[in-house]
Amino acid sequence: MARGKISRHPVDPDALYNSELVSKFTNYVMRKGKKSVARKIVYGAFSIIEKETKQNPLEVFEKAIENAAPLLEVRSKRVGGATYQVPVEVKGNRKIGLASRWILNAARAKKGRAMQAKLAEELIAAYKNEGSAVKKKEDTHRMAEANRAFAHFAW
Repeated sequence: MARGKISRHPVDPDALYNSELVSKFTNYVMRKGKKSVARKIVYGAFSIIEKETKQNPLEVFEKAIENAAPLLEVRSKRVGGATYQVPVEVKGNRKIGLASRWILNAARAKKGRAMQAKLAEELIAAYKNEGSAVKKKEDTHRMAEANRAFAHFAW
């Protein structure tokens, strides 16, 4: 049953880098509505990235998100009593959301250091096409490739 078009809430760009992507990522980092804490984490991670890579942290961040973003994923589709894992293309906003979540989850899974350092490390790893988030993307692509035989169910 069609439910109509979903209107997206516009995200204001952040103050320091004037980027909507950074603002959106800060919202992903945020827990329990504490945006100022999330900003400190993100900006702290950006300053660590700048020190370590000697590059513009915004460019490193955007490239890291691009490297961790999946092109394909599998969706469950029920056809005649059987459930198939059907590979489908990932659309724009979901691509960024998945990449951001994977990078954050990989950073949160690490133990023993401040969140800024863990996040910076994971972003640098994703920038170099390494790390847990990029591995997760490759696993997702591998799963989609393995189920390519069911691609004709994607309608």
